[in-house]
Amino acid sequence: MQQQRMDLMTVIGIILGISLVLGAIAMGGSIMLFWSLASVMITVGGSFAALLINFQLPQITMVASVTKAAFLSEVQDMGELVRLFVRLGQKARREGLLALEDELETLNDKFLVNGLQMVIDGLDPELIRDIMETEVTATEQRHKLGQDVFRAWGTLAPAFGMIGTLIGLIQMLAHLDDPARIGPGMAVALITTFYGSLMANLFFIPMAGKLAIRSDAESSLKEAVIEGVLSIQAGTNPRILQEKLKAFISPQEREEMERKSKERETQGSEEMVLDNA
Repeated sequence: MQQQRMDLMTVIGIILGISLVLGAIAMGGSIMLFWSLASVMITVGGSFAALLINFQLPQITMVASVTKAAFLSEVQDMGELVRLFVRLGQKARREGLLALEDELETLNDKFLVNGLQMVIDGLDPELIRDIMETEVTATEQRHKLGQDVFRAWGTLAPAFGMIGTLIGLIQMLAHLDDPARIGPGMAVALITTFYGSLMANLFFIPMAGKLAIRSDAESSLKEAVIEGVLSIQAGTNPRILQEKLKAFISPQEREEMERKSKERETQGSEEMVLDNA
């Protein structure tokens, strides 16, 4: 039901952004003019050090997994999810809620499995909703922490770029009598601001935005699962259940789901004609 695939938009955006910046630099001179180890130490090293102060170690170590989530997306076929709930609803009405226990091993969505297990165990609907919504809230908080790390880094990087600018200007002003020292000081002053702005606006802030979108999509999916689980427990008619879950699907996804449904019906009719021939 869920598939993991590379988010090409994230990859294309980063590659395109870097390529355009490097291309613009190359059109005006040597790219090596924009390389400064001192600037990297100030912007990258300094902003990361401030990040260590702002967050706890476990929160920092989760950056790797959070970054991976920005490049890999969990693709959920909402149409397939709706069809699954319709099938489960039909089975529950026909054979009883206990019959759903046979379906649990075939499902790979832990959130859905836990919800159905509580239904099979006969827990109160309000208790089930409370437990599942609490899990949704906890997941949102974990996602928000990852977003906060990138947003904080996006704020700190330009700030340390300005610190590097001040360092470069001080070094330059301290050696106005030595023309050979003015150039390196001015380079540090300008390149650190460039590095900080590039890091924040091409990487960290967009990453936080992408993770926020992913979090909203996952929360919406989990809300649909909650409604589906509780509707099955209430014995809702599968047709009504289907219409209720369609509220969580975008108009484009609804059209695609209806198109696939019509294709399956047409294919089924053709197979019946061939069998009868």
